[in-house]
Formats: sequence, C-alpha cells, structure tokens
Amino acid sequence: MNIPASMLQRTLTPKLLESASQYPVVTILGPRQSGKTTLARALFPSHTYVDLEDPDLRALAREDPKTFFAIHPEPLLLDEIQRVPELLSRIKVLVDADRSRNGRFILTGSHQPRLREAVSQSLAGRTAELDLLPLSLSELPAPLDALPTEDLILRGFLPGLWLDSSPSPADFHRNYFRTYVERDVRTILEIRHCNAFEKFLHLLAGRVGQLVNCDSLAGEVGVSAPTIAQWLSVAEASFVVFRLPPWFANVGKRFVKSPKLYFTDVGLAAWLLGIETPAQLARDPLRGNLFENLVVAELLKTRTNAGREPNLYFARDSKGFEVDVLYPRSPIPVPVEIKSARTFDASFAKNLNAFSTLLPAPNAPPPFSSTTAPPTPPALASVASTSATSPPTQSFPWMSRPDCFSPPFAPAFRRQVQFHSPGKPCNASPKSSSP
Repeated sequence: MNIPASMLQRTLTPKLLESASQYPVVTILGPRQSGKTTLARALFPSHTYVDLEDPDLRALAREDPKTFFAIHPEPLLLDEIQRVPELLSRIKVLVDADRSRNGRFILTGSHQPRLREAVSQSLAGRTAELDLLPLSLSELPAPLDALPTEDLILRGFLPGLWLDSSPSPADFHRNYFRTYVERDVRTILEIRHCNAFEKFLHLLAGRVGQLVNCDSLAGEVGVSAPTIAQWLSVAEASFVVFRLPPWFANVGKRFVKSPKLYFTDVGLAAWLLGIETPAQLARDPLRGNLFENLVVAELLKTRTNAGREPNLYFARDSKGFEVDVLYPRSPIPVPVEIKSARTFDASFAKNLNAFSTLLPAPNAPPPFSSTTAPPTPPALASVASTSATSPPTQSFPWMSRPDCFSPPFAPAFRRQVQFHSPGKPCNASPKSSSP
C-alpha cells in the first residue's frame, strides 16, 4: 500500500511542535530522503521556505547574509543547512537580538561530519536538535499483518519506497547509493575515486550485527586502518550506519569493548549484499543478522522519535554470553533477545536469565524456564526482571499484533516467534525462518 507523502504520519511530530514552541531555532537532522523537508513544510506552512541547494541562493547566503535574510523574512525554514553552515553565526546574532520569540528558524540538514558540531557551537542554548530517521513500524502506511518480514527487510523504511509510484527497492537503493557516494562522499572526503569506499560499504553490509574491526576491514579494502576509521565516522555521521556501544558494569565479567555495527536502513544493507528477492533472503546466511538490524533500528527510532538520546547497548563476553540489546530503564537496563524463528525455544532465554543474575532487580520474578509462561503480553526480553501485572510505561502500535511484542516495561519487536501457552511445555519442533 502506497500513499501520498503528505499523508504519512510521523511520530516525531509532537516533539517537533513542542520544540518549536520552546526554542527560537529547531534543527532537524537525518539521512537523505528520510522526510525532513516534507515534515517541516507540512508542520510550518507559514514559514518562508528556502532551499539552499539552489546555487544562486547559496552564493547570496555566503556573500551577503544580511541581504539574504532581508529578502527572506522570518519565520524561516532553511533546507539543507549543511550547504551553507556560515549562516549559523548570522542566525545566532538574529536570535540574540530578540530572545522573546520561539520557532523563528527551522533548519534541516543531511548530517555532515562537522554540521552537528557547528550547530552546537553556534546555536548552543538556542536550538533543539532532533533526528528524523526512516519510517518506524508504526509509521508504515499498511497494517503489519499484511507485510511479510522479507518485504520489510528488502524494501527498507525510507519514505520514498512507500509512496505512490515508488520504484522497485533495487532501483531505489541503487540510485540512493550512487547519490550518496558520488555526491556526499566526494564532498566530505575529497576523493577522486570512490571504488574503494564503495567496496568498504559492501563489506560493512556483510558485518551487520558484528563487532567493528578496522584492521580486518583495512586488509580487505586495501587501505590503512586509520582510513577505515575515518570512513566509518563519515558513514555514521551521514546516517548510513550506526554503532551500538558495549555495556560496561562491575559485575565480575569481562565484556568486549568494541561496538557492533548496524545500518540505519536495513533495506540498503540488503541491497549492498545483493539480495533482491524473498527467496534469496530466505537462503542467505545473513538473514538473521538483517532481521536483528531491523529490530535494533526500530528500538533506536523509538528513542529518537521521542527526542531522547539512544542509550542503547549490548553485552558480550569472550565465553559466548551475549545480550543483543540493553534498553534503558532505571535502575538497570532491560535485556532484549532477538530471534527470527517461528517456533519458540526455551534456550532463547538462556542469556536473559544469566543477565538477570548479574544485576537482579528488587522483587523480580524468577527466571523464565520451559515450564513457565512468559508475561502477558509475552516478553522474551528480560522476563526475569518484570512481572505480568506491571503496568505499561509506554504504548506502541504493534503491541497487539500476534507476531510482534512489546514488554510492559520497554518497546521491542518480535516476528515469527510462537510462545507456548501457560502450563504447557515449549513446542520443541524445529525452528523455521519462513513467514
């Protein structure tokens, strides 16, 4: 199901409107084609819109900012602010001249490595910074029941793939990738030949959900480890990938200290791996990694759409203990296990139970076992630190879907996992990843 762009409801909307009522400047950052301009223009129709991709306007803004702002009166929506970061200093002067009015400037930008730093320095205390990522599951224009897992992974979540007359996922991601490499990378890194960087991105897709190892990547790409580190920072700064940091605690275990890597949009990762059909995806050894990417990115969107810092972590030691995601909650984080199998197996809860013994919560129920049922709604994540009667702290649109879940204490996403009924043993039939 495809719909006009203006009809897509974005979860960030309330936070964006609230920020505009509290700050003179609101800065919306995010990957290319995540819907920043569409959302800003829909929410602030009375603002004068200026597209800084226009070379004439860009030249005027650089050479004569006073005339630029005289021609374009407030309130003002400046699109692609990273093209003329020099305007930030002038905006600061204008804001300081009258601090009584809020929502005067709405800035959008496809984040460049130095843009966030420039915004923070020039507009510190004057702007709210919000990240608009690709669509979340709750923002999709079709019921989740009608969307197979394979379709979500192959299509991805960029709005352009969910609109009327949208191209095929393969065509869309090919053009998206070319635009990013040929335009952004050349500008940011000032390199003439992008072949090595393209190879680097393809290799990153093969490492979804794995620890980042710059030395290993350097050997395969044929460049130095410092160059790989620089390229990884560029890919992260431009919202192509993000790193999930490791969790540390004084609990008697030696956890790994390297972050794990994920793509902001799982569809791009699948395309980079050469996966174009559901049949290919079902056979690919990285299907589980891509599904994990989908879930972790969804948790990230849950945080950023609420205007919060991600504060997501994972835990892993050298002996096989691992928790896929640690979701923020006080006083201890909530462990989340991600599985794409259709049939539940009690072994899925092994590391969750182990984590619950590291930092036991007060009055926590006993660890999950094959003879006890998970809470309702069923929560494969940290069942040892919540109770079935705990009231929900947040509401999520996919909570009621049979093949998705959200624990009462934190959001999470599950597909194709069948839990056994209370009082009955777990179904021990072989697990399957087909829908």
